[in-house]
Amino acid sequence: MPSPTPLRPHPTATGGAAVVPVLLARAGAARDGADRGGDDGAAIAPEVGALLTRAGGAAGDVGQSLDLARGLGAVLPGPGEGRTGELWSVLATLGAVDLTTARVVEPHLDALAILRQAGVDRSAAPQDATWGVFAAEGPGLRLSATRGGDGTWRLEGVKPWCSLADRLSHAVVTAHTGPGSRRAFAVELRAPGVTGGGGTWASRGLRDVPSLATRFDGVPAVPVGEDDWYLTRPGFAWGGIGVAACWYGGAVGLARAMVAAARTRPPDQVALMHLGAVDGALHAARSSLLEAASLVDAGDAEGAQGALLALRVRGVVAEAVERVLAHAAHALGPGPLTGDEEHARRVADLQVYVRQHHAERDQAVLGKSLLDGGGAP
Repeated sequence: MPSPTPLRPHPTATGGAAVVPVLLARAGAARDGADRGGDDGAAIAPEVGALLTRAGGAAGDVGQSLDLARGLGAVLPGPGEGRTGELWSVLATLGAVDLTTARVVEPHLDALAILRQAGVDRSAAPQDATWGVFAAEGPGLRLSATRGGDGTWRLEGVKPWCSLADRLSHAVVTAHTGPGSRRAFAVELRAPGVTGGGGTWASRGLRDVPSLATRFDGVPAVPVGEDDWYLTRPGFAWGGIGVAACWYGGAVGLARAMVAAARTRPPDQVALMHLGAVDGALHAARSSLLEAASLVDAGDAEGAQGALLALRVRGVVAEAVERVLAHAAHALGPGPLTGDEEHARRVADLQVYVRQHHAERDQAVLGKSLLDGGGAP
């Protein structure tokens, strides 16, 4: 099971492992293992690859991950811009190296894509801005947006699940503009009136990417699209698939650890079974991501079709991730979970990250969407 050629480590990276790309291949391209895809149509551009070499050194370091996010944001396209396979290959590669880094970079790239889709002028934001996307809702918490007589919008209230709000400079934030309506806004997080909203981040996974509530007290905001545009735009579904590409990359990292362990001593029949099961699960996930990238770039993943596609792909990838987590635990035992910092962190990070998929509830949404649309599995 040969591995793809790793990217050379960046000279300033300290202690970072070589970055082995996770490439999505076109249908029909040769494949030779769980940790490799072909490079037909989804190869990583040289300028992007040069930045990815820094991922090993950024592993577990939020500051370096933010620097990497800024660099990648300047050279990567958004989904639907003709290079979606490359974009998701980069996210998968980051996930395979370090899920903290992927968790930092993905929302930055998503925010930039949202701003481009809305046609928002980013000239007011500094070139070195770092972005997040805060769109979750929570019981008992509400963020409202009101427009003053001078035409300025201001945010008031508390927004839950604001990842790295104390480290980022800007965010795309959704807020209620009236009964049953929401709108996205671009907000400077260092503006007066932005403060922590309380809460505790007790997670052992993604422990350096806390997602806590943030309070906004009369904070100026720039509209991004009209009311409800954020949730109905095609890019909403595409961004959700990009998150799944990060999950997939994390599972590839676990599969690579299993292969490495199997090569240290002759694997028995049970070890071979675990490897085979993992390879099959990852093949299904990669194929689903590959087809989705092609559909997005072809313009065949918008509206209800795009929403269905995102539900399907995220479900396939999430199920593959959970299968890989289980097989890796059974195959490797307690040793790496208790004695290998990188492996233990990857497992904990992936368990938390994949919970952005709502499991049976998302499957129920998919089933309802099929019936409502007159479709069938």
